[in-house]
Amino acid sequence: MRLRPVPFSDGITKGVQIKFGGLNRGIGAADGELADMQNLTSDHYPVLATRSRRGWLNLVEYYGPGGNFNPDVTALYAHEKLCWVDGTGFYYDGIRKGDVLPGDKTFASLGVYIVILPDKKYYDTLDDEFGMLESVWCGERLSFSDGSLYGEEADANTLTAEGVEWSDYFKVGDAVSITGATLFPDNNKTAVIREIDGDKLRFSEWVFRLEDNEHEEAGELTVGRKVPDLLFMCENENRLWGCDGTTIYASVPGDIFNYAVFDGTDMDAWTWDVGSPGPFTACVSFLGFPMFFKEEVIYQVYGTLPSNFQVMTSATMGVAQGCERSLAISNETLYYLSRSGVVAYAGGIPQPIGMAFATERFGDAAAGSDGLKYYISMRKLGTNDWKLYVFDSLRNMWHIEDDTHATHFAFWHGNLYFLQKDGEIWCVMLRGAEAPEHMAIEPVVEWSAEFADIADKSPNRKGMAKLQVRIRLEPDAAVDIFLKFDSEDEWHRVHGAIAPKVKRSYYLPIVPRRVDHFRLRLVGTGGCEIYSFVRERYVGSELINTPGNIGG
Repeated sequence: MRLRPVPFSDGITKGVQIKFGGLNRGIGAADGELADMQNLTSDHYPVLATRSRRGWLNLVEYYGPGGNFNPDVTALYAHEKLCWVDGTGFYYDGIRKGDVLPGDKTFASLGVYIVILPDKKYYDTLDDEFGMLESVWCGERLSFSDGSLYGEEADANTLTAEGVEWSDYFKVGDAVSITGATLFPDNNKTAVIREIDGDKLRFSEWVFRLEDNEHEEAGELTVGRKVPDLLFMCENENRLWGCDGTTIYASVPGDIFNYAVFDGTDMDAWTWDVGSPGPFTACVSFLGFPMFFKEEVIYQVYGTLPSNFQVMTSATMGVAQGCERSLAISNETLYYLSRSGVVAYAGGIPQPIGMAFATERFGDAAAGSDGLKYYISMRKLGTNDWKLYVFDSLRNMWHIEDDTHATHFAFWHGNLYFLQKDGEIWCVMLRGAEAPEHMAIEPVVEWSAEFADIADKSPNRKGMAKLQVRIRLEPDAAVDIFLKFDSEDEWHRVHGAIAPKVKRSYYLPIVPRRVDHFRLRLVGTGGCEIYSFVRERYVGSELINTPGNIGG
């Protein structure tokens, strides 16, 4: 908001800026909007202010005696505790719980379980158990026979491996795949275990084909509980949902291990093959439904039971390839990076919200939310220029923090954490949130603000006379102010470092100069709040193009 210019008898007018906008790199940016910035925030809007200082998680101190003193963190997640992958170890609240392959991970949780992909491993936070989602028995002899079921005789339903304790491998209700049968190849199938009795697995009647009530198979035989090679995964309505290259899967309710139980009941797993070209790029649970994305298609699964699951397909802006971690929910709206830019989805058609970036395009994004703000770290396409951008969903403003290249975000105990590419875990300190244990606070914030072209709504040339700024700086903070006229390359310093101890106004004298437009830039260190700018100027004559100055 700008107050109406106030004229004086000498022809000098004052333009007052008391409301400061966010980022706008378009050529039509309004007064008070910024063409570029570093480490600014909308927390104190309409005042222009620097962001809060962040915290850094000291893992060496976190691990304690005997811990890993050369952290190499590659993945971050939050459950009841903060957890991450460091080298080949999975750590839960700083304690190593099991071994994984080094590198990036995809996490999901269901109840007390944390699932780790692509390793297909899990951690049970209640029983402190780390293990594999899959389980496979391999042997050279397997007997197919009649048996019993629920205390009654049953035909063609029993597998026996002499000396094997099947409960070490499986549990009742597991769907297991049997392979290696040669006498009757149709015995190579997937079936659901109904009972386990020592070395006997019992299934439903007539699940197998037998020779004389019993026969033995020899060779390379396997009985295994398999998990699909899921690329992405989320939890929705007590099921884990995921997708591989072509198929959507839903687990048995409350069961992270089974995706192939099809008994015709409400407790079944569920699958659905898609027909559109291209790979899946992400999945998420939103508004009570699982959603799956390709770059140009969104699939939303409606229903509560396998008998009424239905898939709604929308040919619209999906998640860009490699940006599966850009999905985050802020103020009840889902945000993500599409090939066309950042979009907001509240049901229906995704709406672009990246107009502030003008023609710039981005990729390789990861994002998180503190509930009201959307933080996204992304790279400008064609460059190695990484930035952490913040969208305020209440005020519809973008701000830039710094050149952070974050790979994972996690919201835990009132704080938003992010993992930098170099393996350091940082915390975005929220207002009112205390610093977590083993957290060091960064000492100072360097910041800058470059305003878009200021023309004061006049097409004529203006003579700039004075600049007044009302400002408050934290102790030991300072700011320099620069001007640039008519899109020239050089910045002119108009004042040395300002360091007021209290909120107050400063007059900054400048050399009068007639210009069409100018830009204002502030560069500082430490916390700062800018309340207003007052510009004194006089309006000159109209600009007239002549053959001698057209184009120049």
